[in-house]
Amino acid sequence: MDLGIRGKTALVAASSKGLGRGCAMALAEAGVNLVLNARGNDALQATAAEIRARYAVHVTAIAADITSEEGRRAVLDAAAGADILVTNAGGPPPGLWSDWTRDDFLRAIDANMLTPIALMQALLPAMMERGWGRVVNITSQSVKAPIAQLGLSNAARAGLTGFVAGTSRQVAPRGVTINNLLPGIHDTDRAISLDSGVVKALGITMDEARAKRMADIPARRYGTAQDFGAACAFLCSQQAAFIVGQNILLDGGATNATL
Repeated sequence: MDLGIRGKTALVAASSKGLGRGCAMALAEAGVNLVLNARGNDALQATAAEIRARYAVHVTAIAADITSEEGRRAVLDAAAGADILVTNAGGPPPGLWSDWTRDDFLRAIDANMLTPIALMQALLPAMMERGWGRVVNITSQSVKAPIAQLGLSNAARAGLTGFVAGTSRQVAPRGVTINNLLPGIHDTDRAISLDSGVVKALGITMDEARAKRMADIPARRYGTAQDFGAACAFLCSQQAAFIVGQNILLDGGATNATL
């Protein structure tokens, strides 16, 4: 399918690895020029070089902490006029509700709620002026069904979801769509981190921990960055113009819900 977005420009945050990288790859395959961001420069430059070689699109790579004002300014300067925004940030660490401090919550909210909102506030006005734009926020399946040990993520991402619910309806008349993608377990560094927690808690091997978690997924496997990237690219396409303010699960059926 021709997604109809060849020649457009996308800013993809946290895109050197994992789900962000999967989104960047899928958009590049559709002919989209990219502004990539991550904190680690080596992995970021390697991803940028691979995309340039494979898809012959223009790629700008900005190594910066996008949660800081200085880092965000550097990224937004490079991405001025972007048609597509994909927000993404690593999830806060797991733990117990009784252990989290105010500072823990503020860090989670800053990374997983306020930074995506700041990026949208910066780029949405120009998208609306042009009469076309796409925003995809990578959140979590925990927005639909909270995960107890991920309470920091539950709280911060739910706040972002509430912001999107109202904002998406305000910008839609100007040809701009905002939607959220809610990943379940994908085979990324985040999964390794959480699997390691299972290993430690239960005293089992990594293979056993993965098998245990896969058994709770109807698809009986972890998702891949390619799975996720394809869904992201579709939401950024011309064909997705009538999808507004939705929270779309990519979890292999793991969330047991009717709606």
